[in-house]
Amino acid sequence: MQANAPTVQGELERALGTICGEAVRIVLAGRTDAGVHATGQVISFRTGTQLDRPSIRRGVNALLPQDIAIRDVEEASDDFHARFSATGRAYEYRIRAGAHREPLERHREHWVPQALDREAMERAARMMVGRHDFAAFATGAPQGRTEREVRLAAWKREGTLLRFEIEANGFLRGMVRAIVGTLLWVGTGHTPVERIAGIVASKDRSRAGPNAPAAGLCLVAVRYDGRPSETSDEDDE
Repeated sequence: MQANAPTVQGELERALGTICGEAVRIVLAGRTDAGVHATGQVISFRTGTQLDRPSIRRGVNALLPQDIAIRDVEEASDDFHARFSATGRAYEYRIRAGAHREPLERHREHWVPQALDREAMERAARMMVGRHDFAAFATGAPQGRTEREVRLAAWKREGTLLRFEIEANGFLRGMVRAIVGTLLWVGTGHTPVERIAGIVASKDRSRAGPNAPAAGLCLVAVRYDGRPSETSDEDDE
């Protein structure tokens, strides 16, 4: 929620409150910085409404602005919490690498005009997989709470479009964008692959690359597999 600007949370609570006939406070699986997208966001809320799930979905979607939509509504157990019940999150970052940009995709991808060394970026990405202290890639992270387990970090190519897929048990604020910015250093020849392990081990944010622009990042999935969550409410992206 922001006092001086519209937000996804604010619009959802407004629409849900109107349809349910009562004030509704939602919990989101993850917070995203301005400009970051989410196709796999999950929210939870409590309501005493007698409306069925399809009616809630149709009614809320009718009241939401064009850039927000609910895909489905399900009844959850009493102990379900969209944020703290989550055991993993997956993000995608899109980069358009080539001489020509795609104007219609400017809100969904980051354009890099020069060629990138995808093989080097792939090798560097593999160094992120596993349990590490990711303080070097975090914005304002709490000391001693920066260890995360990255389960997947890989690049996929579709013509001039590169898609970076990363999944972990949780993310620190700015973590994915900082990782992508560092991998872009590798792809442009600014930083050799051999230095990546040292950057991770340093726990020093100044050693890693700058945050990649927000537009290319999207939260694509939140995992719920019944295991207790290992991450705290400091997780952010």
